[in-house]
Amino acid sequence: MGLIKKFRIKSFKGEEPIIELRNISVFFNKREIINNLNFKINKQEILGMLGPNGVGKSTIFNLITGLKDPNYGEIIINGIDCTNLPINERFTKFKLGLVPQYGGIIHDLSLIDNLKLVSEIHIAEKEARKQKIEKLIGQFEFEPLLNIQSKHLSGGQKKKLVIAMALMNDPKILLLDEPFAALDILTIKMLQEVILNLQSTEEITVVVCDHQARDLLNCVDRAIILSNGKIIASGSPHEVISNKLAKSQYFGDEFNIN
Repeated sequence: MGLIKKFRIKSFKGEEPIIELRNISVFFNKREIINNLNFKINKQEILGMLGPNGVGKSTIFNLITGLKDPNYGEIIINGIDCTNLPINERFTKFKLGLVPQYGGIIHDLSLIDNLKLVSEIHIAEKEARKQKIEKLIGQFEFEPLLNIQSKHLSGGQKKKLVIAMALMNDPKILLLDEPFAALDILTIKMLQEVILNLQSTEEITVVVCDHQARDLLNCVDRAIILSNGKIIASGSPHEVISNKLAKSQYFGDEFNIN
């Protein structure tokens, strides 16, 4: 795999929204978490979401997947209003994939059995299941790990397995919730390369939410910074780290990613 390229795409060619959040507001126990939020995610874009704890990043993932309904506003996927669609319809109709921060695998099963289990949920035909599993094994270099119980895998190996399982239904949109949390530098670099390859070779739209700002900004095309339920900065990595409001409310004056 190649080296990570910082600030990879200067501008998006032919921006075409695949997800739109329109006038979204969300309340928890009368406390407003998201305040009249509007933004778009473009096809085959890697978008990063940053912000302090409790600002609504995971809530946005829950809104997209249907785990949470907005109090106000609309969620549009592929031009279709899916605000009232149930979770299963969103994942199948719009080809969503989700990599949660925690869990996602059965620890007492081997790596290969985790893949087989998920394949049986998503792929009806036996030969097609076999081909898809073989493709994922090669793509993620799982060959030496196939018969190891998942609980004995390293943190990075587990994260790769969860991503591979999320790819079993050939998603067009992949949501990654804190993929870099509690990982060492080399493993983070490996996952950054996996994310870039999902965009370039699989043509998947990737949305990444994480607290590791430098690691996130080194593999996204565009980032949004959230604070107090609103987007306070949006743009390329260069643009958001130079934004005065983002500096004062999130990054601080000394932050850089060089």
